[in-house]
Amino acid sequence: MPTYEEDFQRSLTDPEGFWADAANELKWSKKWDQVLDDSKSPFTRWFPGGELNTCYNCLDRHVEEGRGEQTALIYDSPMTNLVEKFSYRQLTEIVARFAGGLASLGIKKGDRVIIYMPMVPEAAIAMLACARIGAIHSVVFGGFAAKELATRIDDAKPVAIIAGSCGLEPGRVVEYKPLLDEAIELSAHKPENCVILQRPELKADLIPGRDVEWKALVAEAEPVDCVPVAATDPLYILYTSGTTGVPKGVVRDNGGHAVVLKWSMKHVYDIDPGEVFWAASDVGWVVGHSYIVYAPLLHGCTTILFEGKPVGTPDAGTFWRVIQDHNVKALFTAPTAFRAIKQQDPEGKLVGNYDLSHFKTLFLAGERADPDTIIWAQETLQVPVLDHWWQTETGWPMGANCAGYGIKPVKLGSPTLPVAGYDIQIIDEEDPSKQMPVGEIGVIAVKLPLPPGTLKTLWENDEGLIKSYMSEIPGYYKTGDAGYIDEDGYLFIMARTDDIINVAGHRLSTGGMEEVLAGHKDVAECAVIGAKDQLKGQIPMGFVVLNAGVNRPDADIVKELVTRVREKIGPVAAFKEAMIVNRLPKTRSGKILRGIMRKIADGEPYNPPATIDDPAILDEITEILKKVGYPKQ
Repeated sequence: MPTYEEDFQRSLTDPEGFWADAANELKWSKKWDQVLDDSKSPFTRWFPGGELNTCYNCLDRHVEEGRGEQTALIYDSPMTNLVEKFSYRQLTEIVARFAGGLASLGIKKGDRVIIYMPMVPEAAIAMLACARIGAIHSVVFGGFAAKELATRIDDAKPVAIIAGSCGLEPGRVVEYKPLLDEAIELSAHKPENCVILQRPELKADLIPGRDVEWKALVAEAEPVDCVPVAATDPLYILYTSGTTGVPKGVVRDNGGHAVVLKWSMKHVYDIDPGEVFWAASDVGWVVGHSYIVYAPLLHGCTTILFEGKPVGTPDAGTFWRVIQDHNVKALFTAPTAFRAIKQQDPEGKLVGNYDLSHFKTLFLAGERADPDTIIWAQETLQVPVLDHWWQTETGWPMGANCAGYGIKPVKLGSPTLPVAGYDIQIIDEEDPSKQMPVGEIGVIAVKLPLPPGTLKTLWENDEGLIKSYMSEIPGYYKTGDAGYIDEDGYLFIMARTDDIINVAGHRLSTGGMEEVLAGHKDVAECAVIGAKDQLKGQIPMGFVVLNAGVNRPDADIVKELVTRVREKIGPVAAFKEAMIVNRLPKTRSGKILRGIMRKIADGEPYNPPATIDDPAILDEITEILKKVGYPKQ
């Protein structure tokens, strides 16, 4: 096998040869005419002329190649105390039959289907069934607000919606059907059919003539074969979280997507066919699309679909229980999940109750992994803890410690090196024609063309793609993140570009300050924002959640935190405000809503994103800021 350096160089100098080799790992019904068509940049087309079917490559091919009895999917739900396992043969048969049910409703290649489901096997089955018949799925996070669902219905114009009757949260049942009905009422576009999965916990009322029960549809359906689609045809539309007004629907193609996801399982995650991979996310997010459903199945692995939380279902040891029970080799989750576990079990005592001998690697992404969380996870689990960096738009990692080549030395705060295919550069925000010197913070951008599997466009909005991502730095994709590259070529993601603050003319990273705060022994997690200041332009403010069981006076801890920032970053940071809070406002995927916290501090109007986990926390933050005199009059 080539080294990381050899593959990375080849991916930039000979992208067509490099990705053609990767594409040969898949089954194609028709070979491509060319690997890369970049004649209409930035609307790059990978493998034009080629035909394949993503569902066939995920399921049928493994059965045909003798992997039929291997477990493909494990559903583990502490919410229902249920564990179900599906072999590749069983999953293929179930998906083929449900796809036949969709076909019987008249759903065909190119039609859009919205999937509005909890974390149950049927969510993955619905996605794969759409792929099987060439329909374009758009998964909307289960329990999403009716207004937000309505905007997605009007944008995607689905012929059908597949929904669960309810979702389960600790201590409560969330009814989906009333939200679905309200969304359809609000939307101008009306889907012809709704397929409803009736869960035992709650039976939804059906509307005659429009709604059909999942079981009834399947009972009368005949299984159908896979429909070949063009490599450049859309597989799915995924709306980016927190959208307002016109939603941004990221479009993923079939060919490039399948090629890079299969490639990434070995090269990024060091997973071989037959091994167990667990992405502890939700199918509503890009991680769930890429690494719960598609990549593990494309590679012939066993994937886990988990309906639960890192804490409270039943305790902070639930992740260790899942790893033990299912022989998980690698876990991929968000740093916020580990901060929640650490907050509840600071000493990591619960790990000792489980056999984790099969467990080899922990991968973190979704939020910047602060060094303190990485160190705690390393010491607690005794395995490599690898941060990696990517976005909904890219669909797979841009920066990673690619474990398949052998793990490189970890630098805390860095996702390590660019992944094959990504020519990452640090651009001067003031002058986009210039690159920043080594070690200096700038705008992180990727030179075009982007590799396969990344966004092709925004759904029916080519102009939006250029305006949102390509116009500010000609010839590049602007990631919206800020950071630097060090003398060893390691990439450091410091903050969103919006989170670089200007204190008396000094550009400072809130991420760097968060690292310092998170290093305090009593801190579970934190966020730093820049608030308006008449004298200095902006000043940093810290919000800190303490570990469970800390009984010291808040004032003492705050004093220590201010001193830490002064010592480690310097007086230039002007860090004087740290507030201890019970929790931080986050999206359901764990991203901290720093931008909204900043608007509250500055007295600016804001709209909470539909993905917010608990809107009430914003009122708490507002009251805390009032006590220290913000917003300033």
